[in-house]
Amino acid sequence: MQRTDFGAMACSIARTLEVIGDSWSPLVLRDVYVGLTRFEQIQADLGISRKVLTERLNHLVAHGVLRREPYDQRPRFEYVLTQKGTELVDLLMVMVRWGDTWLAGEAGPPVLYRHHACGEISAVDLRCAHCGEPMHARDVDVLAGPGAAVREPITH
Repeated sequence: MQRTDFGAMACSIARTLEVIGDSWSPLVLRDVYVGLTRFEQIQADLGISRKVLTERLNHLVAHGVLRREPYDQRPRFEYVLTQKGTELVDLLMVMVRWGDTWLAGEAGPPVLYRHHACGEISAVDLRCAHCGEPMHARDVDVLAGPGAAVREPITH
Protein backbone atom coordinates (compact mmCIF):
# COMPACT_ATOMS: atom_id res chain seq x y z
CA MET A 1 0.00 0.00 0.00
CA GLN A 2 1.36 3.41 -0.99
CA ARG A 3 1.41 6.17 1.63
CA THR A 4 -0.45 9.40 0.90
CA ASP A 5 1.87 12.34 0.11
CA PHE A 6 0.56 14.89 2.60
CA GLY A 7 3.36 17.29 1.65
CA ALA A 8 1.81 17.77 -1.80
CA MET A 9 -1.54 18.90 -0.43
CA ALA A 10 -2.47 22.59 -0.41
CA CYS A 11 -3.01 22.45 3.35
CA SER A 12 -0.61 23.59 6.07
CA ILE A 13 -1.90 20.95 8.48
CA ALA A 14 -1.29 18.17 5.95
CA ARG A 15 2.18 19.51 5.15
CA THR A 16 3.04 19.61 8.85
CA LEU A 17 1.78 16.04 9.24
CA GLU A 18 4.16 15.04 6.45
CA VAL A 19 7.00 16.08 8.77
CA ILE A 20 5.72 15.00 12.21
CA GLY A 21 2.52 13.04 11.58
CA ASP A 22 3.74 9.69 12.84
CA SER A 23 3.59 8.76 16.53
CA TRP A 24 7.34 8.86 17.18
CA SER A 25 8.52 12.15 15.65
CA PRO A 26 6.87 14.49 18.19
CA LEU A 27 8.32 12.40 21.01
CA VAL A 28 11.78 12.47 19.43
CA LEU A 29 11.50 16.27 19.15
CA ARG A 30 10.39 16.48 22.78
CA ASP A 31 13.42 14.46 23.89
CA VAL A 32 15.86 16.60 21.92
CA TYR A 33 14.20 19.75 23.27
CA VAL A 34 14.67 18.63 26.89
CA GLY A 35 18.32 17.72 26.31
CA LEU A 36 18.38 14.08 25.23
CA THR A 37 20.43 14.65 22.10
CA ARG A 38 22.26 11.38 21.52
CA PHE A 39 20.83 8.32 19.79
CA GLU A 40 21.29 6.04 22.81
CA GLN A 41 19.62 8.55 25.16
CA ILE A 42 16.58 8.94 22.93
CA GLN A 43 16.29 5.20 22.36
CA ALA A 44 16.50 4.44 26.08
CA ASP A 45 13.92 7.09 26.95
CA LEU A 46 11.38 6.07 24.32
CA GLY A 47 11.99 2.31 24.20
CA ILE A 48 11.91 2.64 20.40
CA SER A 49 13.66 0.16 18.10
CA ARG A 50 17.00 1.24 16.63
CA LYS A 51 15.59 0.87 13.11
CA VAL A 52 12.56 3.07 13.72
CA LEU A 53 14.58 5.70 15.59
CA THR A 54 17.15 5.82 12.78
CA GLU A 55 14.33 6.31 10.25
CA ARG A 56 12.69 9.07 12.33
CA LEU A 57 15.98 10.91 12.94
CA ASN A 58 16.91 10.71 9.24
CA HIS A 59 13.43 11.99 8.31
CA LEU A 60 13.63 14.93 10.73
CA VAL A 61 17.13 15.82 9.53
CA ALA A 62 16.00 15.59 5.87
CA HIS A 63 13.16 18.01 6.62
CA GLY A 64 15.51 20.47 8.32
CA VAL A 65 13.93 20.06 11.75
CA LEU A 66 17.03 18.53 13.36
CA ARG A 67 20.71 18.94 12.57
CA ARG A 68 23.42 16.34 13.20
CA GLU A 69 26.53 17.51 15.02
CA PRO A 70 29.54 15.24 15.59
CA TYR A 71 30.54 14.73 19.22
CA ASP A 72 33.21 12.04 18.97
CA GLN A 73 36.17 11.21 16.73
CA ARG A 74 34.24 8.22 15.51
CA PRO A 75 31.28 9.14 13.35
CA ARG A 76 28.91 9.68 16.27
CA PHE A 77 26.36 12.45 16.27
CA GLU A 78 24.08 14.30 18.57
CA TYR A 79 20.91 15.93 17.34
CA VAL A 80 20.15 19.63 17.70
CA LEU A 81 16.94 21.50 16.96
CA THR A 82 17.13 23.93 14.05
CA GLN A 83 15.03 27.11 14.01
CA LYS A 84 12.42 25.11 12.09
CA GLY A 85 12.52 22.43 14.78
CA THR A 86 12.29 24.93 17.63
CA GLU A 87 9.14 26.36 16.07
CA LEU A 88 7.70 22.83 15.89
CA VAL A 89 8.30 22.54 19.63
CA ASP A 90 6.01 25.58 19.96
CA LEU A 91 3.32 23.46 18.30
CA LEU A 92 4.04 20.63 20.74
CA MET A 93 3.54 23.07 23.63
CA VAL A 94 0.03 23.76 22.34
CA MET A 95 -0.52 19.98 22.36
CA VAL A 96 0.78 19.90 25.95
CA ARG A 97 -1.77 22.51 26.99
CA TRP A 98 -4.59 20.44 25.47
CA GLY A 99 -3.29 17.22 27.05
CA ASP A 100 -2.88 18.88 30.46
CA THR A 101 -6.42 20.26 30.26
CA TRP A 102 -8.21 17.13 29.04
CA LEU A 103 -6.02 14.11 29.86
CA ALA A 104 -3.85 14.81 32.93
CA GLY A 105 -6.35 13.38 35.40
CA GLU A 106 -6.20 13.84 39.16
CA ALA A 107 -2.40 13.54 39.25
CA GLY A 108 -2.10 16.73 37.23
CA PRO A 109 0.33 17.59 34.45
CA PRO A 110 3.50 15.48 34.24
CA VAL A 111 5.64 18.52 33.34
CA LEU A 112 5.51 22.21 34.22
CA TYR A 113 6.90 25.09 32.17
CA ARG A 114 8.57 28.12 33.77
CA HIS A 115 8.57 31.22 31.54
CA HIS A 116 12.03 32.85 31.31
CA ALA A 117 10.69 36.39 31.05
CA CYS A 118 8.64 36.42 34.27
CA GLY A 119 9.83 33.31 36.13
CA GLU A 120 6.28 32.03 36.57
CA ILE A 121 4.92 28.56 35.84
CA SER A 122 2.65 29.00 32.85
CA ALA A 123 1.19 27.46 29.71
CA VAL A 124 0.91 28.46 26.07
CA ASP A 125 -1.83 30.96 25.35
CA LEU A 126 -2.73 31.55 21.70
CA ARG A 127 -2.98 35.24 20.81
CA CYS A 128 -3.52 37.20 17.63
CA ALA A 129 -0.21 38.42 16.20
CA HIS A 130 -1.94 41.68 15.14
CA CYS A 131 -3.97 42.82 18.17
CA GLY A 132 -2.78 40.56 21.00
CA GLU A 133 -6.27 39.32 21.86
CA PRO A 134 -6.87 35.59 22.53
CA MET A 135 -7.18 33.62 19.29
CA HIS A 136 -8.94 30.28 19.30
CA ALA A 137 -10.85 28.27 16.71
CA ARG A 138 -14.16 29.91 17.62
CA ASP A 139 -12.62 33.40 17.19
CA VAL A 140 -11.59 33.20 13.53
CA ASP A 141 -13.00 32.81 10.04
CA VAL A 142 -11.09 30.56 7.65
CA LEU A 143 -10.47 32.24 4.29
CA ALA A 144 -8.68 31.07 1.15
CA GLY A 145 -5.06 32.21 1.10
CA PRO A 146 -2.70 32.87 -1.79
CA GLY A 147 -1.50 29.25 -1.74
CA ALA A 148 -4.99 27.71 -1.70
CA ALA A 149 -5.80 24.96 -4.16
CA VAL A 150 -7.90 26.19 -7.05
CA ARG A 151 -11.21 24.39 -6.99
CA GLU A 152 -13.91 24.35 -9.60
CA PRO A 153 -17.28 25.67 -8.46
CA ILE A 154 -19.76 22.96 -7.56
CA THR A 155 -22.60 22.76 -10.08
CA HIS A 156 -25.69 20.66 -9.94
